[in-house]
Amino acid sequence: MKNINIERFFKSKNTGNIVILMASILLLYLLISVYFTKHFFFNTVINGADVSLKSYDDSEHIIRSYIKDYKLQLVERNGEVEAIIGQNIGMEYNEKNSISKIYHRKNPFKWIISLLKDQKYYVNDLFIYNKDNLENKINQLNCLNKAITESKNVSFKYSNGSYEVIGEVYGNKINKDKLNEAIKMSILEGETKLDLNEKFCYENPKYTLSSDKTSKTKNLLNKYVSTKITYIFGNENEILGGNIINEWLSVDENLEAVINEKAVKEYVQGLSKKYDTVGIARNFKTSTGKVVEVKGGLYGWKINSSAETKALLENIKLGEILKKEPIYIQKALSRGEDEIGNTYVEINITRQHLWFYKEGKLITQGDVVTGNPNRGSSTVLGTYMLNYKQNGATLSGPNYEAEVTYWMPFYGNIGIHDASWRYSFGGEIYKRNGSHGCVNAPLYLAKIIFDNIEDGTPIISYEE
Repeated sequence: MKNINIERFFKSKNTGNIVILMASILLLYLLISVYFTKHFFFNTVINGADVSLKSYDDSEHIIRSYIKDYKLQLVERNGEVEAIIGQNIGMEYNEKNSISKIYHRKNPFKWIISLLKDQKYYVNDLFIYNKDNLENKINQLNCLNKAITESKNVSFKYSNGSYEVIGEVYGNKINKDKLNEAIKMSILEGETKLDLNEKFCYENPKYTLSSDKTSKTKNLLNKYVSTKITYIFGNENEILGGNIINEWLSVDENLEAVINEKAVKEYVQGLSKKYDTVGIARNFKTSTGKVVEVKGGLYGWKINSSAETKALLENIKLGEILKKEPIYIQKALSRGEDEIGNTYVEINITRQHLWFYKEGKLITQGDVVTGNPNRGSSTVLGTYMLNYKQNGATLSGPNYEAEVTYWMPFYGNIGIHDASWRYSFGGEIYKRNGSHGCVNAPLYLAKIIFDNIEDGTPIISYEE
């Protein structure tokens, strides 16, 4: 009796079994593939109609049945549901459709993929409907015929020195063009549910709490209100901070922080109105001991509103903290009740007399001749200051021309100067033979003033 190799025997038997099994599986796979040459795969949907495992010949009947009961539900933002029914818009199966394209591009040997992945198809000419009927149904929808609540971007609120963000508002205003497009596409695709919010059919806020622009705008606003400007006016201060600046700020539809330049200008003009002293009434103690009120003139402090507004806008944009004087068009010698100080020229029109003080010391005085009031050429009253001084000048006007040695203007072409053509000064001369508005002085008096006076020295002209 021959010896039998038991191990080899069983090994060859297992191999044969595996071959038989694989051949059986392959045969089964091929048979199923043959089936799918005339049938749709698993999990196959065409324009919303489920035709899984259905024959190509039966698919038309299935799709017709689907259309017959078709209804599109519109889910609104507040949860309300409306519907558009296929029969109401004349929805039909298009006999001239191109569904056969699906058959031709489908490889029956790939049927196993359909067990793992849905097979969704869209045939753009599968359904037809009455466009006018659909338009009428859309126009009758409640979502288009209710009180409108507009969507709003995030907003910003100033509180306790800084800004906080107020969340956006989602309203119920529909974008009709987007709604029309979404409904038409849903119908053609055979969808049974349309979420208006998911399909962006609403007019949504452009900027929300999660927008990058929101945090940037908040930070910029907080930078602006962190500004602190201390304006110095002599011994007085005006402090400008966030409690005022926030009232000048707004945010536009593009979430850009906007500074109200008009409000900034009005603030600077308010400072000007409060602290400018040009032309104000001043109580002046004269050389004769009387106190007179002097109004008008050009002497004093005057803020350059345009330049200071521009500078302040830049301060706010940079979020600066600083102390400063405003930008001035002109300055007086000092701030306070006595802006004139102890260096000035005093002209008493009534007495036709002039005094010149420097650092409290009387430098010179003497009689003068001022403008002729009877010819409408009175010397101006008020507080002025020396514009400049010029050695040698030709003064001219209608019907006159005069050479002077010492020219000291303080208001346009009106000033103090010598008058070599005069032999006497003071008294009532000015009423019958006065000047064209200037202050005529004897040569010695004009020279002493000229040699000691500086630009900007106050000149006070008054009547008792």
